[in-house]
Amino acid sequence: MKICILLIFLGICVRRSEALGACDVIEAARIAMLDGFKGYSAENYACLANSASQYNTSFQGSPSEYGMFQISNFWCNSKSGENNPCGISCAKLMDSNISDDIQCVKRIVQDPKGLDSWDPWVNSCKGRDLIGFICKT
Repeated sequence: MKICILLIFLGICVRRSEALGACDVIEAARIAMLDGFKGYSAENYACLANSASQYNTSFQGSPSEYGMFQISNFWCNSKSGENNPCGISCAKLMDSNISDDIQCVKRIVQDPKGLDSWDPWVNSCKGRDLIGFICKT
C-alpha cells in the first residue's frame, strides 16, 4: 500500500514539470525577439537553460532561484505585494509556460552584465561553440 501511494505521489510530481528542450527555448527566445538581442544568439538561452536546470521548468536549485533559468528572487516576488524588476511572481517562473520566464530573462539581459548575470552561462556557455544547441526550425 505504501508503495502505491509513493508511486502516485511520484507520478504527480513528474507531471508538474513539462519536458522541454533546446528547441522550445530557442523558439520562445525568437518569439520574444531575443535572438540577437544585446548580441546574444537564441542558442545562448538554450545553453543557459540546459546549464542552469537541464530544461526543468519547476527546478529550484536554491531557496532564492526559480525555474528553468534559475532566476534570482531579486527579479521576481516571492511574497505577495513585493515590487520587482520583472513584475512577476517567482512561482510563475516554475510553471511550464516559459514565455513569462523569457520576458524576465530579456529584462535581466538589458542590465550591463547581460548573460554574465548567470554563473551557469559563464561557466558552460560563454565563448563556447554552441553548435549543439542549434535547432532547425
